[in-house]
This record gives sequence, C-alpha cells and structure tokens, in this order.
Amino acid sequence: MREKTYHVYILASKSRVIYIGMTGFLMARVLQHRAGEGGEFSRKYRTNRLVYFEVFHTVGRAIARETEIKKWRPEKKVALIRKENPTWEDLGETWGGPAIMTVTEKAGSSPRVPPGSE
Repeated sequence: MREKTYHVYILASKSRVIYIGMTGFLMARVLQHRAGEGGEFSRKYRTNRLVYFEVFHTVGRAIARETEIKKWRPEKKVALIRKENPTWEDLGETWGGPAIMTVTEKAGSSPRVPPGSE
C-alpha cells in the first residue's frame, strides 16, 4: 500500500505573481489551476505554473508549512523558489498532456504469432 503524501506548492504567473497552496494530490490540483478551477486569485492572476513544492507525510506538518510560508515577506518566498528552481521553470509542464503507451512482452513469454502466418 502506498503511503499518503501531502504537498505544499507554489504556483506562479508569467509575471511572477505567486500563489501558495497545500494538497494531497499535487498533479490533480495543478491541473485544476490550469483549467481555471483553482479559485478567484488563481484565475485573476493566472498563477498556473508549478515553480516549487515540498512533500510531507502528515497533513498537520503540510498545513503548518503552508501557513509559515504564507506569512513570509515576498523577498523570502522568491528566494525559496530561486534556491531550488532558479529559472522558474514549470515543474509540471508536461502534466495533463497526451499519454504515450507502449506494449512490451512479459518476461519469459513467447511472442504471439497470428494464426495463418506460420
């Protein structure tokens, strides 16, 4: 069974307006923001590029960290992003794109031969 994780994340607009949030499903939440379903602030300022996130194993620690970061001065928030992501790349840029599936043979199995092609 997979352990539950929680994320504190920072989204930014192209003009670097930032939004800080917390979620138990990071990819789904980022995709909601991109679809304009992230709330009034996110829609107004188009904060839909994931520029920073942290992972936690308890919801209480995630909420505490989100609250802590939200209280910081803007310069300190920017420094946090720049430390891990100096160019403000969208860390979830490929999320929500088309899925590419490949089929591989199972280990130890023989390739199937279509009937009549033997």
